[in-house]
Amino acid sequence: MSIVALGINHKTAPVSVREKLAFNPDNLSAALDDMLKQVNCDEVAILSTCNRTELYIVQGGDVDVTKEKVIRWLAEHHKINASTILPSLYWHLDVKAVNHMMRVASGLDSLILGEPQILGQMKQAYSQAKAAGSMALVMDRLFQRTFGVAKQVRTDTDIGTSAVSVAFASVNLAKHIFGDLNKSRVLLVGAGETIELVAKHLYENNVGKMTVANRTLSRAEKMATAIGADVITLAQIPEEMAKADIVISSTASTLPIIGKGMVENALSKRKHQPIFMVDLAVPRDIEEQVSELEDVYLYTVDDLQSIIAKNLDSRRKAAIEAESIVSEQADGFMAWMRGLKTQDAVVSYRKQCIEHRDELLEKALNQLQNNKSPEAVLAELATKLTNKFMHAPTSALQSAAQGGELDKLVYLRDIFDIDTQKIIANTHTINNKL
Repeated sequence: MSIVALGINHKTAPVSVREKLAFNPDNLSAALDDMLKQVNCDEVAILSTCNRTELYIVQGGDVDVTKEKVIRWLAEHHKINASTILPSLYWHLDVKAVNHMMRVASGLDSLILGEPQILGQMKQAYSQAKAAGSMALVMDRLFQRTFGVAKQVRTDTDIGTSAVSVAFASVNLAKHIFGDLNKSRVLLVGAGETIELVAKHLYENNVGKMTVANRTLSRAEKMATAIGADVITLAQIPEEMAKADIVISSTASTLPIIGKGMVENALSKRKHQPIFMVDLAVPRDIEEQVSELEDVYLYTVDDLQSIIAKNLDSRRKAAIEAESIVSEQADGFMAWMRGLKTQDAVVSYRKQCIEHRDELLEKALNQLQNNKSPEAVLAELATKLTNKFMHAPTSALQSAAQGGELDKLVYLRDIFDIDTQKIIANTHTINNKL
């Protein structure tokens, strides 16, 4: 039984290639079912995000044959030529596959080192495979162990504690200043990708109230609906700023939108209650002179970039600790896998012994019913049982002795608890006679 991970990600392929292999969540159950049939694997799960598509497989056949079938199925399912994706695919087997899954879940293989979103996406992949019935004992155990490793990495290292995007850094700074954000009012200026990400982080931190100001209201309304925010025009900013504790701006304007005078008026209405301001735009949305005001804490993109650089360095150091955790846990899972194989062998051997016992016992009972001496029946039963159970190990010992395989003899000694010195002595005697 082998574990396989095959995939494509942001490191191996551009988005133009990655999007060709993306799976539609609505059709994933059917895809999992089809793959089980076409590839003849035992268990399978699929992780599909904007940055990666990965297939996790448990199979008992020839690994090279499985690889060929998986690639062919992947190409046929997405109706593309396999040659267009082959250069971008990576393939991991057994401990390397387990290690890879754990690294992915822990954010060690992400575009942004240590990002937490991938763990939620891994859990979704697990739930989808579980619901589709494409997962059994091994894959279920692997995912559960993977989730545990990701949690340990987050708990025991600092990989997720530092902000490494301007959006996340902005919100982190706000939390440092205000502590709990659930009583804070926020004014967001702009409705582009950066502000949308800021809004998402603020929403996840249960901010009290958000208002989005934008030149085009329709675009702002789409974003505001998802986070329960109000929408205003740029002309309404002065009035709203007087109510805002936090102002974060990122637009494409070529001139500042928020001037020193506007902020002074807002502070006056607020009775000089401080305002935390972040200007994420280049060129500036907020006049540089605003930083001169006593009750304003103004940060620019450059301020945040220096923070992010330090945080990235911190995450890289934490990643070294995380890699050690992942490696140890991957080895531990493979030990569990080997234990499964041992368990199967033990069960088979025990079943075989019980069958031999029952067969001989039935013969002995028949002899007793035919009035044969109980002593003779017991003696014969004991002899036949002994011969049955000694036959396989005796043959193995004789074969090893005749071949001079001392390592094998020692191994058999450990299994059957036999005096090694006597075996080796007998081996030398046999070899001298040959």
